[in-house]
Amino acid sequence: MVAGDAPGYAVEDFTYPHADKILAEKNIVLKRGDGHITLADCTAGTGLLELLARDRTDKICFKVVGDSGWLSLEIPAVYAVKGNDYTTSIDMTVGTEEKSFDIDKNAWTSVGETADPEGRDHLLVEIRSSK
Repeated sequence: MVAGDAPGYAVEDFTYPHADKILAEKNIVLKRGDGHITLADCTAGTGLLELLARDRTDKICFKVVGDSGWLSLEIPAVYAVKGNDYTTSIDMTVGTEEKSFDIDKNAWTSVGETADPEGRDHLLVEIRSSK
């Protein structure tokens, strides 16, 4: 058998499935994740992470499953996040600064511009949750 004859290995690159369709339909950039934090319909029930962004009229919701999860994404102007039963933290950027916020369980937490003394616009870049 020659080395090139063996079947290839499947390599998970953690790219978010259908990210291009979600960007086109919902204007949300979903980059990579482990599959445990996924975009969800906000009317789909309770236990969701909910985000409010200044430039959107609708909430953005995420479902968390399993013991832990992570998702890298880009959502501009996020100013509040409602936690669920998971311990959740988010990373945001403003200019060249990176900031992390711990999200209160089952309550709204001010993040980004509402938690910034200068009221600067922040970009949400990662969500991490664990039980």
